[in-house]
Amino acid sequence: MTVTGSLSKGVTVMALTDIAVRSAKPAEKPVRLSDDKGLYLLVTPNGSRWWRMDYRFAGKRKTLSMGVYPDVGLKAAREKRDTAREQIAAGIDPGEHRKATKAATEARASNSFEIICREWLEHKRAVVEEAQYKKALARLTNDVFPWLGERPISAITAPEILSVMRRVDERGARYTAHKIRSEISQCFRYAIATGRATRDPCPDLRGALPPARGEHFAAITTPREAAELLRAIDGFRGTFVVHCALRLAPMLFVRPGELRKAQWADFDLNKAEWRYLVTKTDTDHLVPLASQAVAILRELYALTGQGQYVFPGRDPKRPMSDAAINASLRRMGYDTRTEISGHGFRAMARTILHEELHQKPEVIEHQLAHSVPDALGTAYNRTRFLKERKAMMQLWADYLDKLKAGADVLTLRGSAA
Repeated sequence: MTVTGSLSKGVTVMALTDIAVRSAKPAEKPVRLSDDKGLYLLVTPNGSRWWRMDYRFAGKRKTLSMGVYPDVGLKAAREKRDTAREQIAAGIDPGEHRKATKAATEARASNSFEIICREWLEHKRAVVEEAQYKKALARLTNDVFPWLGERPISAITAPEILSVMRRVDERGARYTAHKIRSEISQCFRYAIATGRATRDPCPDLRGALPPARGEHFAAITTPREAAELLRAIDGFRGTFVVHCALRLAPMLFVRPGELRKAQWADFDLNKAEWRYLVTKTDTDHLVPLASQAVAILRELYALTGQGQYVFPGRDPKRPMSDAAINASLRRMGYDTRTEISGHGFRAMARTILHEELHQKPEVIEHQLAHSVPDALGTAYNRTRFLKERKAMMQLWADYLDKLKAGADVLTLRGSAA
């Protein structure tokens, strides 16, 4: 149904009504129901109803889409038509204006922090444990995107990031606040690499919040987090040499420098022993090797056994870089300042061996090569508690395997040496 109206010049037109639009039926060919001032409803053979407006600009005939009925009703379509006519009167082509506006919106969106951050997370997803990806996404979704997500990444300032961190810190989650800063920083570095930012403001925030853990080396000390770390190490995609070092680091829990400088001459795989000089204390040390450690070393021997170092660097005459372990942990998504560092494997072993496996503190300290005199004043002796330490190291390796496999070993009891 239509109603008759007239223009000021006396030209009669037929204006659409809501009933006419609602009852419009499709035909074999597209049907055009005219309103006025160029607006019409196009009914396609498949039943779709599209609002269109014909207009002329710069001597050319053009058509502008106004949306789909019933999402856009008759009144809304007329309002869109009137806006377009006002633009034409002002010398603006409404079609080109719409394209430019859409392009600008997409450009802003593509440079928004959330879009870039999600892109970075997907890029990172291929090289980290799935659990790490999900935890990072959850932190950013809950604590960052609501405040920074729509902001152009290049416009975000250090005070804005600090405000986000403080909001998290004030609820008692200081560790998470530091973790968020690290992830924001990684996102900025990705944006810089892809040409969408020129500077990372996060380094300006060092010291803005107190550290999450005193001055100790970052360490994971709960079985659940340790299990996640072990699975991340298993999934690590790097060189075989570094992967073996990562697998042995939590199992042997020696100082990082001692591990990376390990020499084949100091190993007796048949006796399952590693003997070397601890340069920090100038004492001889003996590390009993669990069967799992021996298996890893035998596999690695086929590759590096003809050289001096167990973990050679690019130059086979030198050990791998002192940054290799920490760099690998960062690639897996861990912050080596607040979560876990190469040195942190020692704290992880000390804590879990005592609290979960109930090993004697003096046996653990001896295996850590800590020079702690006994009641008689006797300093460290590499063979002291050797029987207990051998049993403890095998128990520890077995426990790590169970953690990695997801077994319920959190309440393991009765294994004191």
